[in-house]
Amino acid sequence: MSADRTAAPRRREETLRRRLGKIGYGGDYNPEQWPAAIRAEDPALMRVANVDLVSVGIFGWAEVEPRPGEFHFDLFDRVLDDLHAVGIAVSLATMTASPPPWLSQRYPHILPVRADGTRLWPGGRQHYCPSSPVYRQHAVRLAEQVARRYAHHPALAIWHVGNEYGVHVAECHCDVSAEDFRHWLTRRYGDVASLNEAWSTTFWSQRYDDFDQVLPPRTAPTFPNPAQQLDYARFSSDAMLACYRAEVEVLRQITPDVPVTTNFCGLWKPVDFWAWAPYVDVASVDAYPDPAEPESHVESAFIYDLLRSLKGGRPWLLMEQSPSAVNWRPRNAPKPPGAMRLGSWQAVARGADAVMFFQWRQSRGGAEKYHAAMVPHAGPQHRTFREVAALGAELAAHPELAGGQVPAETALILDWPSWWALELDSHPSVDVTMREALLAHYTPLHWAGITCDVVPSTADLGGYRLVVVPNLYLVTEEAAQNLRRYVHNGGHLLLSFFSGIVDDCDRVHDGDYPGPLRELVGARVKEWWPLPEGGSLPVRLAGALGGGTTTGRLWSEVVVPDSAEVLGTFDDGELAGRPAILRHRLGRGVVWYLATRLDEPGMTAVVDAAVTAAGVQPVLPDLPAQVEAVRRVATDATSTLFLLNHSREAVRVPLPRPGRDLLTDGPESTFVDLPARGVALVREA
Repeated sequence: MSADRTAAPRRREETLRRRLGKIGYGGDYNPEQWPAAIRAEDPALMRVANVDLVSVGIFGWAEVEPRPGEFHFDLFDRVLDDLHAVGIAVSLATMTASPPPWLSQRYPHILPVRADGTRLWPGGRQHYCPSSPVYRQHAVRLAEQVARRYAHHPALAIWHVGNEYGVHVAECHCDVSAEDFRHWLTRRYGDVASLNEAWSTTFWSQRYDDFDQVLPPRTAPTFPNPAQQLDYARFSSDAMLACYRAEVEVLRQITPDVPVTTNFCGLWKPVDFWAWAPYVDVASVDAYPDPAEPESHVESAFIYDLLRSLKGGRPWLLMEQSPSAVNWRPRNAPKPPGAMRLGSWQAVARGADAVMFFQWRQSRGGAEKYHAAMVPHAGPQHRTFREVAALGAELAAHPELAGGQVPAETALILDWPSWWALELDSHPSVDVTMREALLAHYTPLHWAGITCDVVPSTADLGGYRLVVVPNLYLVTEEAAQNLRRYVHNGGHLLLSFFSGIVDDCDRVHDGDYPGPLRELVGARVKEWWPLPEGGSLPVRLAGALGGGTTTGRLWSEVVVPDSAEVLGTFDDGELAGRPAILRHRLGRGVVWYLATRLDEPGMTAVVDAAVTAAGVQPVLPDLPAQVEAVRRVATDATSTLFLLNHSREAVRVPLPRPGRDLLTDGPESTFVDLPARGVALVREA
């Protein structure tokens, strides 16, 4: 199946939106866990909570195929009929996420193997090798049975394929995977000579004479070949994608007009979201911010911006979140009153067309019995259910929000191969990670009210005033040309250290760092000086950045300016007096370069200067601390200003023109009073 790049994905996504008629609301429903008496209560109780969309059957394989080739759909027939009878639509799973015990008993070679040779056994979930043809055969057969059974069922609204791909088994190192990897390498390189060149196998006598000699990067005496590790990350993402696509092909044949999705898992390193995006009609994600982390909602905002960007700004689905505590952290804090509502509206503000939870009823047994649910163990009288029902009523009262888009003048660049390569072993510093880099650059933009898209380095950047590159360790010539073209044409670019270092085979670019990005930076990096654990250096700011001193951490480097001007210098240590912050005017654009990770005030100073120079306008100027502002534009071109107070204090937010909070339905005013963890939706002209 080729990537569906026609209008069909958008048509199917719009079909789902018309079907729901509003922001979808619900959660995972696992009726196989409950007796008939409890199941009989569920549809009516769902309607009390204003539920109109539920995911069904994600872990239903053992229920519907208890023995090989013996299918029993009676339970799910009744469930879908009962849900449809009260107007609840279904995100129906292909049920392939967790194979039944009989499959691994009969075919033990489908079980995954770690790099150290440890075989992972049944007893949890996701216990399959993505490359296993036996697993794929049985998964596709089940998907076909499910599709034929429910193709014309009126409850079916969208297909849900698999579940959180790669969250437990991101890579399998078994012999089956090894053989699949060799086929993948043959397609990528064509011959062994090209493979040897790409992998730099002259180092440590690693030259291959035949593809049959190639193995996965299993546990070795010391550092495995980095290019081999990078390609294995690519291969592993592709192997999981092949599983997904095999099921989608069956669904397309049987139900060509029903949209298809799979739930990505937060900011998830093993799965290349850009490679997968063409094959999902609607992007979906599971997000579990930690209530014990005061700034966890900032990462959630980034994840939501990423999801919105996967389909070019189209709405997406929050497929899972927790109503309160989860079960899998070392310490599982509950969400305090108001936090679940606040986080849910944050998703809607950033483009979600559905807000869903794991799960409907809290399990009595199993590994997730302490994971919160919409209906807790105590039943609907619990405060969690009351909050869930109240949120459902609020969402139902504003159907006009569905389908709206979120405009952005700024973009952050994230490439998965660069992420994989950046965090390989034997590097200058283990402290340089992609997540830290992303959030360090995103956070000041977030609190300044600057909405961001997230795009790959090869995307069309012409529509953005400012492009931020937190790290682009691996850069292709195509990507470098794209960035140069963007700046020459008048774009503003903010770039941080350890970028432009290697090509797509993890080979260092010739010459001074940062390789093909040297023209952009207008300077040459001669040497890296990563800082010790917890170390820092003072950085003196030029007047253009407000003067004074801030702090650099993680990293420093010897930078020799060519045509760039210096806006900040290291103020102590071996690099005292050397550049730490540069600005370079190139063509009609400007490039800012950071040779260290500035502390929060320093990052804010640089980001504010770049934003101002680029002419980027915040959603709302002069936001109070911890208040998030996002604008979502409806299909009829009316816009809604979302204001979200992430603090524990009440705040007053001034408005540029009189507006009315749709949630309180109060009179028009030139300000909005937000209580602690409060939300306001202000309709704009």
